[in-house]
Amino acid sequence: MTAANYNLTIDQGSDFAIQLTLSEDNSAKNLTGYAARAQMRSKKSDASSAADFTCTIVDAVLGKIKVSMANGTTSQLSPGIYYYDLELFTNEDGNVTRLIEGQVTVTQEVTR
Repeated sequence: MTAANYNLTIDQGSDFAIQLTLSEDNSAKNLTGYAARAQMRSKKSDASSAADFTCTIVDAVLGKIKVSMANGTTSQLSPGIYYYDLELFTNEDGNVTRLIEGQVTVTQEVTR
């Protein structure tokens, strides 16, 4: 399965959150036993991430994942274009699936 492409916009200095519902064969994918992780980088080839998202399985049975970043983290990001992806994985068998990838636009904060 190829990762879907979905671009994000994060306002510098603001809390960011998005909730996703995963489906498979027209029904919710059961995420019991899975975890998720996501990072963003200035360039895809950068060795270190610009920031890590907090990924939470909100409802495993209904396939719901929350991807978020606190304002303390977004305030440290320089405005511009970044790249990210979101992976689903299991510790049990080491299986990793890249679900989504895309660009993140960080917009400049004015009020500080």
